[in-house]
Amino acid sequence: MQKIKNIAVIAHVDHGKTTLIDKLLQQSGTFASHQKIEERALDSNDIEKERGITILSKNTAIEYNGYKINIIDTPGHADFGGEVERVLKMVDGVLLLVDAQEGVMPQTKFVLKKAIELDLIPVVVINKIDKPSAEPDRVVNEVFDLLVALDANEKQLEFPVLYAAGKDGYAKWELEDKNIDMKPLFDAIIKYVPSPSGSKDNPTQAQVFTLDSDNFVGRIGIVRIFNGKVKKGDEYILVKASGEKIKSRVSKLIGFKGLNRIEIQEAEAGDIVAIAGFNDIDVGDSICDKNKPIPLDPMHVEEPTLSVVISVNDGPLAGTEGKHVTSNKIKDRLIKEMETNIAMRMESLDDSSFKVSGRGELQIAILAENMRREGFEFLLARPKVVIREENGVKLEPFEYLVIDVPEEFQGVVIEKLGKRKAEMKALTPMPDGTVRLEFEIPARGLIGFRSEFLTDTRGEGIMNHSYLEYRPYSGKVESRTKGALVSTENGEAVAFALFNLQARGVLFVKPQDKVYVGMIIGESARSGDLDVNPIKSKHLTNMRTTSADEAIKLVPPRVLTLEGAMEWIEDDELIEVTPKSIRVRKRALDPIVRKREAREKKKGK
Repeated sequence: MQKIKNIAVIAHVDHGKTTLIDKLLQQSGTFASHQKIEERALDSNDIEKERGITILSKNTAIEYNGYKINIIDTPGHADFGGEVERVLKMVDGVLLLVDAQEGVMPQTKFVLKKAIELDLIPVVVINKIDKPSAEPDRVVNEVFDLLVALDANEKQLEFPVLYAAGKDGYAKWELEDKNIDMKPLFDAIIKYVPSPSGSKDNPTQAQVFTLDSDNFVGRIGIVRIFNGKVKKGDEYILVKASGEKIKSRVSKLIGFKGLNRIEIQEAEAGDIVAIAGFNDIDVGDSICDKNKPIPLDPMHVEEPTLSVVISVNDGPLAGTEGKHVTSNKIKDRLIKEMETNIAMRMESLDDSSFKVSGRGELQIAILAENMRREGFEFLLARPKVVIREENGVKLEPFEYLVIDVPEEFQGVVIEKLGKRKAEMKALTPMPDGTVRLEFEIPARGLIGFRSEFLTDTRGEGIMNHSYLEYRPYSGKVESRTKGALVSTENGEAVAFALFNLQARGVLFVKPQDKVYVGMIIGESARSGDLDVNPIKSKHLTNMRTTSADEAIKLVPPRVLTLEGAMEWIEDDELIEVTPKSIRVRKRALDPIVRKREAREKKKGK
């Protein structure tokens, strides 16, 4: 029987998980000496490479000293917590990476809490010890305090600790040891991660924890085999979460080695493999012995906390830049996304709009970004939190927010968050001269806060947050205070008009950009919207003036990103997303309709 170890690498975003796995792959001897592998090899998708974050959990396998070590790289961002929860049920141990300078962060707590609940023993790796202001001893104490706070048992509290610099490819047991290679980490995995339970002689039991698809073989389920064997060509029963049973044959069995997938004939208890042949396969389904089907417990994933409405673009420029613009195309694409992303939900509101719910703004923005790269064109509304009602009490999601700022900015940050109904829980001076502030805040209060926060802290502040729980609704939260500059004309923006408008606020457009009635071309310096004409050109006459015309000097416009626009817009505004542009507009393009709606809103108050 094969000697197998299954581990997941968990950590807060940007604490170095994917880079560490790179070094493990390189030093395990899994690759041939001539093989060249890219940096952060597991971040395979374009957006992951661009942003330097992991979005989807991915698995790889390395061979070391006769052991097959299945490693799953997990996302570190709170919005992709659904991925982490599933993965932890498939492994027997976790490598918990903690940055030697930043220490325990919100997502560290979130992922570690899940691992403790599943009775996994963490192998703690204090990473980035080569940082000038690293404090490994303080961070080890923080991890211990966190485990105590999470009610870890005695076995979990006796966790092994290693010190590493993933980028330089070394790990060691003591800080005084020499920086050589990753061997101590391999040894720790083999020594401390339990071998898989279950036997190859029992009836087959396997569970799907993530999905993939292939144009030739259809849907592929990546599964952990808990008991028995899985053979290519054999018949098995797929047991759905609803209890429905479907008989099918394994058409393809795929094993993992390094970054490669290899076709295999058979796999046994403890291994992680990919299976094709089941068309209705879903995350959480069990694959069982056809004679003795014993399904495993279906998976529970925490509910979405944020929703956004995606609708067909009905603006004047609709269909000029996108390839897929109809509601049918958008609906098919969203259904396809829901098949593989179980942390998201989708419901049709009418023929042309769909409500998509997820765990955070970033998760929804990544979906929208992928769609626009695929040629889709659509409208996005302002994100809204998912409100629940229990026993007649209105509940809303709260977030745990950690902010690191230079000392001089702490006053303005505390004041702004106070207006957004945040409650401060701790203030800790950090060794690098910054202050760490901890808050509990309604998720509504965070919508639109990031851009304001970066401006207030001159780009030096760092904020991280993770989902806490549902609590009673906390009343009105202050949002954007400045109005919008709204175009009153259709056409192309003109430099002369923009030069005269830039004193009114910050512009989002540049000369020759297409504009239309109701499109927002900038942020007003004052509260309240302002109707402006961005296509007004200078009237030419044959009169000569003594003063030569001054050269028009334009301030570069603020380039709106998808997340930036989602945070900026208000309830009466929409984002127009196309493969080439991101524009912001009013929901009602006609100025007369907008005035009527404003009057009715005032009367309603």
